Amino acid sequence: MMAMRSRFEPDRQLTARMAVTMFLLGLLYVAFVAALIVLLKSVVLVVVIAAALLGAQYWYSDRIALYAMRGRLVTPEEQPRLHGIVDRLCANADMPKPRVAVSDMDLPNAFATGRNADHAVVCVTTGLMRRLETEELEGVLAHELSHVAHRDVAVITIASFLGVIAGLIVRFAFYSQLFGRGQRDQNTAVVFLAVMAVSALVYAVSFLLIRALSRYRELAADRAAAMLTAKPSALASALTKVSGDIARIPTRDLRTAQAFNAFFFTPALGPGTAAANLFSTHPTLERRLEALAELSAELGEAGGGGPDSA
Repeated sequence: MMAMRSRFEPDRQLTARMAVTMFLLGLLYVAFVAALIVLLKSVVLVVVIAAALLGAQYWYSDRIALYAMRGRLVTPEEQPRLHGIVDRLCANADMPKPRVAVSDMDLPNAFATGRNADHAVVCVTTGLMRRLETEELEGVLAHELSHVAHRDVAVITIASFLGVIAGLIVRFAFYSQLFGRGQRDQNTAVVFLAVMAVSALVYAVSFLLIRALSRYRELAADRAAAMLTAKPSALASALTKVSGDIARIPTRDLRTAQAFNAFFFTPALGPGTAAANLFSTHPTLERRLEALAELSAELGEAGGGGPDSA
């Protein structure tokens, strides 16, 4: 199968980090499943559960995300400005055009999802389109298309699956030990505690690995988008606007969106959570603006790429 090639600038550091992280996660996954087979003594059950969840999350990630975010696919006639920008970017990047969707939310954000470039969808909210100028929106969409070109969505979906399966097995182990045995002897308690410990460890390690990968891929997508559009300052301006406006969004929309933080242009953080950067899926705004300012100076762009250009 031939891999899709595009004109998005390749990022060798991103590729290397993805490879190392996926190798570690894969190793962790194999060890986790092996431990479960030994502890639960049910190979078929573990394999069926793992395969079903991974398959559903991988194949239907686009539908799940669109449904949760109240997104709907739109035609060029319905959204000529949005489709025009995506058409231009895809032509410049030499990549297939994804489906285009709009979410009727005031939350100013965008995300890309789907298992590969041929099954991808880029979704923007009405709040984002209302707030951004065309050049700023172009920078955001280029960022999202970079995720599609680098297959970040599939990588993060598969990687995050470890945390999902760990949580499921904790529940399964709890109920099987609680209701599945006539008597709860000392050995049963040991098995139960061992499963809980293994699941907790897998979740903790995968959580940290995924977030380390996610933060770097956001910086790489910023750089790829800025290089494609040759306008780092427009992307910096969009970042500043979006980050500043999210704090004023109703709590209900923020709660709906927080589950999709790893896929968003900027994280949907509620009040009081702005300082929680250690485990964030995204680098800080300051770090992203600093990187764009450096790239702006590199390209000799007039006006710079810092927050003052917003």
